[in-house]
Amino acid sequence: MSGDRRVRRTRRMVQEALVALILEKGYEAVTVTDIIARADVGRSTFYSHFTDKQDVLLSNLDELAFLRPPSGGGPGELFAFSLPMFEHVREQERLVRALLGRHGGGTVHAYGEQVLAGLVRDDLLAAGGRASAALDLMVVCVVGAFMGLLRAWVDGRTAASPAELDAAFRAAVEPGVRAVLGRP
Repeated sequence: MSGDRRVRRTRRMVQEALVALILEKGYEAVTVTDIIARADVGRSTFYSHFTDKQDVLLSNLDELAFLRPPSGGGPGELFAFSLPMFEHVREQERLVRALLGRHGGGTVHAYGEQVLAGLVRDDLLAAGGRASAALDLMVVCVVGAFMGLLRAWVDGRTAASPAELDAAFRAAVEPGVRAVLGRP
């Protein structure tokens, strides 16, 4: 048990070191040597837990609950993930600002968009949409709207609350999605 605790503590220290370094100098400028020095771990310890800095980055992303489908939402409710994701972003502000903000890497954005596209696609199919090129384009539009709002908040261009972000997202995308799906 104490071994597991040490493993978790070491992993957390390395992850936190990466976040701090991203905030200071941007993801691209961070090296494994920087992470090792900040986390105060040995090189062999680092490599026994992670393969490289991208592995550390992705482990941070995997731990963000907002990238997992939330429970709840009424039957057939479109985009039930939206408000819980915006709320979780607010709770994990420092990490999200580091990963998705101006200093984060393109890997983070691509990963987030990929996960979100899966959620949106599932919602659209569950709402009666059929797999098609038109559905794929709708997924791109919905993901773009959500990520645009998220980036505006992360970059400090809006101080909107999670409920306000959710309302703006829904106002922007639901009418078009409902029209494509043939739902009122």
